[in-house]
Formats: sequence, structure tokens, C-alpha cells
Amino acid sequence: MKKQSKSPLNRTLKISASDFEKYSANLITVNKNESVSKIINKTICQDVFDVIDLLPDNFVDLLIVDPPYNLYKSFNALKIKVISINEYSEWINNFITRIFHTLKKNATVYFCSDWKTSISIGHILEKFFYVRNRITWEREKGRGAKSNWKNNSEDIWYCTVSRNYTFNHDAVKLNRKVIAPYKDENGKPKDWSKNSNGNFRLTFPSNIWTDISVPFWSMPENTDHPTQKPEKLIAKLILASSNKGDIVFDPFLGSGTTSVVAKKLNRNYLGIELDKMYACLAEKRLEKAQIDKKIQGYEHGIFWERNTMPFKVE
Repeated sequence: MKKQSKSPLNRTLKISASDFEKYSANLITVNKNESVSKIINKTICQDVFDVIDLLPDNFVDLLIVDPPYNLYKSFNALKIKVISINEYSEWINNFITRIFHTLKKNATVYFCSDWKTSISIGHILEKFFYVRNRITWEREKGRGAKSNWKNNSEDIWYCTVSRNYTFNHDAVKLNRKVIAPYKDENGKPKDWSKNSNGNFRLTFPSNIWTDISVPFWSMPENTDHPTQKPEKLIAKLILASSNKGDIVFDPFLGSGTTSVVAKKLNRNYLGIELDKMYACLAEKRLEKAQIDKKIQGYEHGIFWERNTMPFKVE
């Protein structure tokens, strides 16, 4: 049978044998207590639990945690098995206990989960942080089910270490189409503006996100990682809860989305990834980010609804 050729529109980023050799040279390992200067803007290729106690104290401004969910999943050689809710809660508790020392007193933490792992995570986070909200975002994908509701959403728990923290609400407003364009007594638009593309209003960010597209084959950010987070999703977290020059840390880096977006938005970063192939993917994406800083769905400093045409807001 003739092998099906790749579509010319397929922009999925892959790692060749030469890429693997090239980008492996960029990866670092940590075997002793390290200073911030030695690990900043790097990808550590190790098990996070072998590294976590060797990292500096109080250096992280923003921690984004996207751990393996309590689901059966295959990440190349790593196979994740389902465990009980109590066991998963213990695992989360142990992880936070050990990583807490890396956080600054005014740090923010975002913790990703699906609906089932949320059961484990919420009450554990309250032991360590001020839990300020739970974001639910529409994944837009997911398998249909005849005997249950289709799973197409995930949660992100929003926490802070203290009452002193960063939240840049103006940086994460969403430009929405106006369904009912009300006008004031003088006939002028009330909190919205008219454009050749329609009527739009900049709205405050909420904890329900329906404007995210999960990476797919025609998007340049797409990789073969099975649980890759969208750059637009991570951009919202980084812009809201950090400032330029801050350090963003992702201890379960995967194919590198957090580090890539941090770099595009002029933040410093640190990522830890166990799988060498995914770590090399992260490095390849970081190299591309030096030239191309575009984030799909975020243009002219504004987040846009899915399937809307960005334009410059006056």
C-alpha cells in the first residue's frame, strides 16, 4: 500500500534525527544545588522529583503546573496508569510540599486539571495557597459518548502564595462581538466601537474561556505531544500574572508551550521535562520563537474570540 503523503497544509512540528542531536546539546541536568543564573532560560531534562529539592529558593514569580492527569496516557516511553483519588491527592500534596520553596512570597500558581482530577486538587491547594478562582476552558475537542456527556472542558486553579500578587486585568481583556449594540442618549455607542468587521467591545476576563483553539495539524504551534496546551491559553496566564522580566516556571514542560510563550512575551523561563524527545521539541520551538513571536488568537495586544478577524483597535 502506498504511504499517504503529508498534506502541504500540515504544519505539525517534528524532530528529525539531526534535530535530536542538535537540540539535545541545549538541554541541561541538575545534580547539585544550582544558582538561578545557571538554570534561567533553560530546559532541564530530568525527572522533576530528582531535581525539585536542588532548585534555588524564592526565585519563581509564576508557576504553571500541568501534571499528568489521573488518566491512562502514553507519553512515548512513559505510561501513566490510573490510581485512586486518595493516591492522586497524596501525589499532588507531596509535589506541592517539595516545590513550594521555589516560590516568591508574591508568586502566583496556576494548576491544570480535568474534571476528575479537580476533585483531588481543590482541597489540597487550599492547604498551601489562597485559592482565588477556578477557570474552566472549552477544549472544543473530545470523544462523543452515548451514555455520558462529552468531555470537552478542563480546569485551571488560580492561586497565590499571599495577598500580595500580580493581576494585570487590562492585559487579558477579550474583544467580543456585540450582539445588542446599545447607544447612549446622544446616539453614541455605549462601551463598544463600530468597525468594518462589525461591532466589538473589550470585556473583562472571566473564569469561563470559550475562545481557545486546541492545536491541530494546520497550526504552526502543533506538535505530536498528546496533551499539548494552546499558546493562547498560556499567554493569558502569563500576561495576567507576571510582568516583563519575571521568571515563569513549568515543571512538567511537555513540548515547551509555557517556555515558548514566556519567551515571546519577554519573560524569563525554566522548564523541566523527563522525555528527551519532547524536551528537544521545546528547544526547537524556543529557537523559532526568537524570530516568530506571533501567538494565534492574540494580536495587537488583544485577545480575540475564536474565528474572528483581528484588526487594530483605535
